[in-house]
Amino acid sequence: MRGPRPRLGAAPRRPGLAIARVGAAAGAGIALDTAFPRVGWWPMAPLALAALFLLLRDQRPTAGFLVGAVFGLGFFVPHLAWSGIYVGPMPWLALAGLQASYVAAFGALAAVTGRSKMGATGQMIACAPLWVAQEAARARTPFGGFPWGRVAFSQADSPALGWAWLGGAPAVTFAVATAGALLAACAVRLHRDRTAGLRIRPATVAAAGTYAAVAVAVMAGGLVLPSGASPTLSAASTVRVTAVQGNVARPGLDFNAERRQVLGNHINGTMRAAAEVRAGRTPAPDLVLWPENSSDIDPTRDPQAARDITAAAAAIGAPVVVGAVLAEPSPNVSNATLVWSPQGVVPNRYVKHRPVPFAEYVPYRSFFRALTDKVDLVRTDFTAGSGPSTVDAGPVRLGVAICFEVAFDDQLRSAVRQGANLLFVPTNNATFGRTDESVQQLAMSRLRAVELGRSVAHVSTVGVSALIRPDGTIQTSGGHFTAETLTAALPVSTTLTPAARAGAWPEAIIAGAAFAFPAIMALRRRQGRRQPPR
Repeated sequence: MRGPRPRLGAAPRRPGLAIARVGAAAGAGIALDTAFPRVGWWPMAPLALAALFLLLRDQRPTAGFLVGAVFGLGFFVPHLAWSGIYVGPMPWLALAGLQASYVAAFGALAAVTGRSKMGATGQMIACAPLWVAQEAARARTPFGGFPWGRVAFSQADSPALGWAWLGGAPAVTFAVATAGALLAACAVRLHRDRTAGLRIRPATVAAAGTYAAVAVAVMAGGLVLPSGASPTLSAASTVRVTAVQGNVARPGLDFNAERRQVLGNHINGTMRAAAEVRAGRTPAPDLVLWPENSSDIDPTRDPQAARDITAAAAAIGAPVVVGAVLAEPSPNVSNATLVWSPQGVVPNRYVKHRPVPFAEYVPYRSFFRALTDKVDLVRTDFTAGSGPSTVDAGPVRLGVAICFEVAFDDQLRSAVRQGANLLFVPTNNATFGRTDESVQQLAMSRLRAVELGRSVAHVSTVGVSALIRPDGTIQTSGGHFTAETLTAALPVSTTLTPAARAGAWPEAIIAGAAFAFPAIMALRRRQGRRQPPR
């Protein structure tokens, strides 16, 4: 007499099955990476999470930890490959391993949840908020967190993007993870008849089909939300923006090795745009935007750099927003965005609130130097700025997120609450070469546009730069490692979206449900056991 077949996702009883499970986890992690730009197969996100949730079903916490760790490495190692392009594999693999450890912890917790006898569907669904909780933890710890690689950032071309208008990036991730959980429940339901030695029954097919249909509906639900295509936004006022992508002499850490060249490239691009305006071929802009590190000299201390920027602003007849590294506060430096008037006055500035650990400053430098001398590539630490995330620039109030700051939910949300009616993401991607980092970051700006109901000017030294409408569509964009000048009339608005009003509450509620749902189910079971027989 043969015993019952193992359930789909059940703990393996043979080493071969354990090896297969680990291999499947690695493959699912790699599949999740293909959902992100540059590949951009966004449906792979719910499918990859469905596979992960199935692999975690009925596992012990130690096995869940291993499955989560392998999935995390399968995802983060290729996804973050750009981080080691010029500094070698150690920082890249260390970062990937750190991020994978959060997914490993998710796997262990999901295994604990899965063994709480909530039923197949309950076990799968409980994984969705737990995944959001894992992303929330990654976005905050350690050293301020690293939100790169959140599932929401893979959905810029997906119908699920519309959920950002309602609840920001956490709502998009939750929608994708819920769709994945429903697909996993669908697979479990179909497999149940097979393991019982039965033909798949019509009732089973109907139930599984319902799960699949709801998964599709969850993903498509973003299409029915107003997002940036609402009638109120279509009637909004506009501002004409010129973005200058000046390019650099060479990619890499020494992108600014030739003194004044990067500044010269952006001045020349602005002068060419001014010539187009004088010739009547292009309307005059209200504002000119340069990217992070567009001045490779501190223009507040270098008289020639100041004169050149003033001349460019005067030629085009509009304020120029300049990205520069300021030699202050000594002995440190600051990553700043300066509003430079045609009269040579700098009335407003923003200093980056979140310098990147191990890239713009090194915490506990002496300790980490004992591990690797790569920390000394950061010769001078950047100091964090304070104050508002906005600057007044001509006819608009810009909400600013310099480079990696766009990945943090509260950065541009705070700016919008402070009155920003146009969002600006100046970035320098030269230090990541011709990798996918630039397009991964651009996808974040597209999500922020929908989340906050604002146009976004995403401007890079080397690309990919783009001017983005409030519905997340790209109005115009440039190439990669090219000199470009982009001009467009962008809608501006002061209306707050539900996501902007709600702040961090959607994420807190979803993450809280990750732990409340199993607790409620356990309490109900305990009360059921206490009921006296009738």
